[in-house]
Amino acid sequence: MPHLGIDIDQYVLLTIYPAAAFFAIGYVAKKTHMHPGTSYFLQAITCVAFAIAYVFAVPNGGAQGLAIVLGMFGVLLLFMARKQKLQRQEQST
Repeated sequence: MPHLGIDIDQYVLLTIYPAAAFFAIGYVAKKTHMHPGTSYFLQAITCVAFAIAYVFAVPNGGAQGLAIVLGMFGVLLLFMARKQKLQRQEQST
């Protein structure tokens, strides 16, 4: 069985770090009454940043699958932020 450069415990930690950052941003956004579009945008940037870091920092492509999922989730969050922005503009007019 080929070794990808990381162990299962490291892989679990690599999944916990972005989840913790994601929920921390959500918690701070709720406590500060931040607009949902802004919190979605910050969460998207965090997910994309983790995805890029995992592609370049993890050896032998050990977290490429996780990076792809984080990248797709980041793009989805960007679409949600855009939708919130458009709904906000419709309500103001």
